[in-house]
Amino acid sequence: MIELAGIVILGIVAQWVAWRFKLPAILPLILIGLLVGPISTLYTEDGSKVIEPVWNGTNGLFPGEGLYAFISLAIAIILFEGGLTLKRSEVSNVGPVITKLITLGAAVTFFGAGVAAHYVFGLTWKMSFLFSALIIVTGPTVITPILRNIPLKKDVSAVLKWEGILIDPIGALVAVLVFEFISVGEGQEYTTRALVDFGKILLFGFTFGFTFAHGLAFAIKKNFIPHYLLNVVSLSVVLLVFVESDVFAHESGLLAVVVMGLVMGNMDLPNIKELLYFKESLSVLLISILFILLAANINLADLQLIYSWETALLFAIIVFVIRPLGVFLSAQGSGLKTKEKVFIGWVGPRGIVAAGIASLFGSKLLARGEPGAEYITPLVFTVVLGTVLLNATTARQFARLVGVFLEKSEGILIVGASKASRLIASYLQRNNRHVVLVDNNQANIDKAKKLGLEAFTANIYSDNLTDNIELNDVGYLIAMTGNADINNYAINKFKEVFGENGSFRIVEPDELNDPENVNLQGLFSHTDDFVKFLDAVRKFPAIHEIGLRDQAHFEALSERARRDDDIIPLFLKAPDGQLHIIPAFLKSPGEIDEGYKLVYMGKVLDEDQEEEEIVSLAE
Repeated sequence: MIELAGIVILGIVAQWVAWRFKLPAILPLILIGLLVGPISTLYTEDGSKVIEPVWNGTNGLFPGEGLYAFISLAIAIILFEGGLTLKRSEVSNVGPVITKLITLGAAVTFFGAGVAAHYVFGLTWKMSFLFSALIIVTGPTVITPILRNIPLKKDVSAVLKWEGILIDPIGALVAVLVFEFISVGEGQEYTTRALVDFGKILLFGFTFGFTFAHGLAFAIKKNFIPHYLLNVVSLSVVLLVFVESDVFAHESGLLAVVVMGLVMGNMDLPNIKELLYFKESLSVLLISILFILLAANINLADLQLIYSWETALLFAIIVFVIRPLGVFLSAQGSGLKTKEKVFIGWVGPRGIVAAGIASLFGSKLLARGEPGAEYITPLVFTVVLGTVLLNATTARQFARLVGVFLEKSEGILIVGASKASRLIASYLQRNNRHVVLVDNNQANIDKAKKLGLEAFTANIYSDNLTDNIELNDVGYLIAMTGNADINNYAINKFKEVFGENGSFRIVEPDELNDPENVNLQGLFSHTDDFVKFLDAVRKFPAIHEIGLRDQAHFEALSERARRDDDIIPLFLKAPDGQLHIIPAFLKSPGEIDEGYKLVYMGKVLDEDQEEEEIVSLAE
């Protein structure tokens, strides 16, 4: 009981440490597992492990095959959750580079690492390609914490993020298929019988996954499952699919749950987000327990087995040759610069799925007496721990070294996706600024996406917003919701993360027409609150630019705009195209010469002066 409780407590402590110091959770989890597992035999009185996962006759948590049964079920749930995150639309929208990375890049890793493992370690071809299949995956759980604090160009962070998400289930699927082919071979890998058994695994894996996905989706849509039972029923169905598929075709369960997750993730289910949140929470708990157990189950003999120059050479080939080669081949002909390709080639940490499946498959093959199976688990753990350590400690410095580190974050995050926000975002995007809209109103987000804007549904009261690595280049925060409390909360919570260059909000009703009391974060105008913004954009959904002669001209036009409820000044545009936010507290924006332009929303400011309508919004 003490050991079980200790694993849960240590696992959650490791997750907190990872969050606090912005590290991949797998790093402290594996280190804790090693400390209470194989390393603990060096400091305990009787030379036993503090935590012994498998019953050895005197102590241990799981008797017989119990540990591997738990690992199988835990990985099934983790892979199902990974499948839920994979959207067909994302595959088509993320670009050819990412598509090539998860196909051509994965093939380079599979064949390159397989050949390297065979000739460096002398493993059989079967074991070599099982090893290479297991290290295909990177995974968002290790990529995201590494990149979260590195301001990068959006394209670079997007490539790394989506490669991790998309390749997780793909890599797991490849590893499962290679393992199944080895399992059904039994010395006759290329016989008709082996191919028939392999075909059965594919047939039942895909059939069970596809069928149960549609069955559960039908039950959810028809409200056959009460809301309070939705998550636990879904969990039980995942376990049922895993077990039943495995009964009909041995070792097809993992394939079935991956397929089930992929299918359900691409359906229009009303409760898919809630289901995903539940599975994410469950995955965090399972991952915390699983990796302490897996690391603790390694013996000192396993570590000594790979304590050699061959391990260092294989690791160097994977990290410094195969990964960059896969990236450069995949990015051939793309818009990525050489320095960006070099950085992407440097960042390739292996993740949780690799280590988890390696322990499961390695143990099973070792029990069957497959030659070389004893190398699978410790080798994969070495690659996982080594790449995570390498990238977690060097990614920021390497980004500076190759020149992809953004010294100044120019991206803009707008909280609230109302029509006024969408109009302003369209103008900013037209002026080559990276703009992201967030809102908890799905209808507003859908309208923004139809305009070609980057937008996503988010609750600012959760921590998910700071986890989005595609916001790494954001340096301006603008709060434009109709709720003053939400605007202030957004400013106070996120100004240090997203407001490096400034945090702003529209004025509140009690600040109207009172410039002396407007907060220094007041935005655009002290005469226009959210209601006036909506009214102006409803009647005149357009943004204009008007040329300025001098400082006096700017002040005259600004004063005229503030007297008219249908005109709202927004930005001052410099001759070089730089935009400067006009503050609500009426401080002078600086010296203004000819060539500057006043950017404003609403009706035409001066009928007698030449001006240009830049953006209009007809919805």
